[in-house]
Amino acid sequence: MTAIVGVVEKGKVWIGGDSGGLSGWSLQIRQDRKVFRNGEFLMGFTSSFRMGQILAHAFRPPTRPAEQDVMEFMVVDFVNGVRSALQAAGFAKKLSEVETAGTFLVGYAGRLFRVDSDYQVAEHSCGYAACGCGEDIAHGALHALSKTPARERVKAALSAAEAHSGGVRGPFHIESI
Repeated sequence: MTAIVGVVEKGKVWIGGDSGGLSGWSLQIRQDRKVFRNGEFLMGFTSSFRMGQILAHAFRPPTRPAEQDVMEFMVVDFVNGVRSALQAAGFAKKLSEVETAGTFLVGYAGRLFRVDSDYQVAEHSCGYAACGCGEDIAHGALHALSKTPARERVKAALSAAEAHSGGVRGPFHIESI
């Protein structure tokens, strides 16, 4: 289920997502959005609406000290805060002593990060990222439209994912920070 797409342009981060909720062969268009702001953070999630609800409503992002490196903050403080919120809400899973959750994009401090289900934090050098079942299709569109303004790239990538993935459906919601 899902296509979440992010682009960095001139210090601004754009993230867009679809509205489909997929369970087996059943698809519902959801009112609750997969893209939202939480303080200084713009997030878009895949994997589970429950995880997204926790990130949007229960997670209280930590504050980064001005002298702390942004990547260090994301890897240590931000992810530990996410883990704590997911654990407290009973969402984090543990198997063979390995904890996992879901995947989401984060726009923060003019940068775009992808947090994977093992809590690794990635920042891609290409200036864009995607996640969800439509991610490969979205990546192709983002690459092909590299000269197009960010908001239009995000919209086109979501549209391409909807046209070629059974788990992606509009309406699309796009925000920037």
